Amino acid sequence: MDINYELYKVFYYVASSLSFSEASKQLFISQSAVSQSIKTLEKKLEQPLFIRSTKKVQLTPAGKVLLKHIEPAMNLIQRGESQLLDSGSLGLGQLHIGASDTICRYFLVPYLKQFHKKFPHVPIKVTNATSLSCVELLDQGKVDLVVTNFPNSNLNHSYIQKTVCNFTDVFIANPAFFHLEQQEISFEDLRQYPILMLDRKSTTSEFLHNMFLQHQLELIPQIELSSNDLLIDLARIGLGIAFIPDYCLSGEEKDLYIVKTREKLPRRQMVAAINPTLPIAQSTEEFLNLLPTVTL
Repeated sequence: MDINYELYKVFYYVASSLSFSEASKQLFISQSAVSQSIKTLEKKLEQPLFIRSTKKVQLTPAGKVLLKHIEPAMNLIQRGESQLLDSGSLGLGQLHIGASDTICRYFLVPYLKQFHKKFPHVPIKVTNATSLSCVELLDQGKVDLVVTNFPNSNLNHSYIQKTVCNFTDVFIANPAFFHLEQQEISFEDLRQYPILMLDRKSTTSEFLHNMFLQHQLELIPQIELSSNDLLIDLARIGLGIAFIPDYCLSGEEKDLYIVKTREKLPRRQMVAAINPTLPIAQSTEEFLNLLPTVTL
């Protein structure tokens, strides 16, 4: 089917903003030109792509399907343009990483420092999101590389380039409020205490809920947050027992201890992943080379 790229470009901007007027501003064309382009595309595809009303614009089921395919293509084109423009003056092009705030803080910082020292003129962009959401960004071509906790239900195994870290998750508590230092407590008994953990959009939450389900137990946390640092702070003031990756602990926390559980938690990994269906930038290859490779 012979459809002009510009029609898909107009569709992408309208579908992303759900606004004909906003798309016209972003594309620097009139709103009537946007409307006419959408009508032409709908005629060529022989089905409506938008539901128009006086108050808002919505995608039809066909429009949602088309956007799912157009969005990665548009991101790929934009990334290609950026790499070509950057390569003339910078040599490697921009490095764009997706990672959670915890991984950024406790793992990535020294490697970003090394990369910046080695390639001081290469722009570094970091998009902060949960590990599950980072994979969606990678699927859509919005980032070059993600560093994520694994297992990750969104991550295709073919995306994984290397395992960069092994770690264990732990329950931590303040001994002034929870007197469990000398005990080995079961998951079932642990449910009697207030559990503090990351929200359900995280791989860590997904992992712990699955562990409890394997023992036919339902986990109902007292508090769910988006920050491991906050969980540590709340455990420190006695609001509950927090569940965090062990790499978040410095080893010098005198007011916290690790709660021993009868059921042993398996080790997890941290992995670096790319989308193999997209071209890999030289800057991405260079950063991957800086990251360690560890065995499972």
